[in-house]
Amino acid sequence: MQKKSVSFIIPCYRSENTLGEVVDEIVDTMKDSDEYTYEIVLVNDGSPDNTWGTISEIAKKHSDIVTGINFAKNFGQHAALMAGLNAAKGDYVVCLDDDGQTPAGEVFKLLNALRDGADAVYARYAHKQHNGFRNFGTAMNEWMAEVMLGKPKELYVSSYFGVRRFVVNEMIKYDSSFPYVIGLVLRTTSNVVNVDVNHRKREVGQSGYNLGKLFMLWINGFTAFSIKPLRLATMVGFLLSVAGFLFGIYTIILKFVYPYASNYKGYYALMSALVFIGGMILFMLGMVGEYVGRTYIAQNKNPQYVIRETTRDDKE
Repeated sequence: MQKKSVSFIIPCYRSENTLGEVVDEIVDTMKDSDEYTYEIVLVNDGSPDNTWGTISEIAKKHSDIVTGINFAKNFGQHAALMAGLNAAKGDYVVCLDDDGQTPAGEVFKLLNALRDGADAVYARYAHKQHNGFRNFGTAMNEWMAEVMLGKPKELYVSSYFGVRRFVVNEMIKYDSSFPYVIGLVLRTTSNVVNVDVNHRKREVGQSGYNLGKLFMLWINGFTAFSIKPLRLATMVGFLLSVAGFLFGIYTIILKFVYPYASNYKGYYALMSALVFIGGMILFMLGMVGEYVGRTYIAQNKNPQYVIRETTRDDKE
């Protein structure tokens, strides 16, 4: 029986002290496999430490299976995943983290699900070892994927996942400046399953996601594959218009019923309404502007990522 090939993709950022152990775990897990051959694609996402030096050393040590890609600057995790997907050659592609929290030793759970017919499989954790801030970000991401992308409520999505080759081929057709990998998977197939794996504590460093990066990730998820925010803006605008009309009728009736009532309360109510409605208008305009801005950037062919060099450059 011909062996299937597996491509491991690891986006790397500030991982000079953890990446070697992750790669060693993949090698130890896959070396005795009778079913699969494998490769590892390491993408340095403009990391400010010596992550690229670590990747170069790993590529020298495992020159037959490891490819390193070095970005010209930081483009974000999803851009790094897209670069890895474009470089991957495997029948199955597995994406995991560079910090060791996603257990490469349990990858056969994902591969078995793909072998048994799933188009995509996500690791599900019974007990996550992230801090409270990161767990909040994950919960928001889950909610956003359900509301905006139509993710089934029972499906858990994570950074540890595997997909079949035809899914990868469809995903890499996407050349917009704002890739969002979860959306690309969900718009390609509905045959997505979960498998339960353990989640480890972070031993070194801290998460590369801060509040600003999480916010940009949410905005990208909101606007990349759905026009629901615009429809929500239309609905809210309509409801505010109806509320304003009814409030106007109420004010006229009140004036006839209580003609000598003080006007100060009406003034405060009017100012409150103006401030509220003005804020909502600015919010809606901002939402529309986000879509227009993304269209403008896409028209200018802003790249998903720029590759400075790879570990294969000297061999070609």
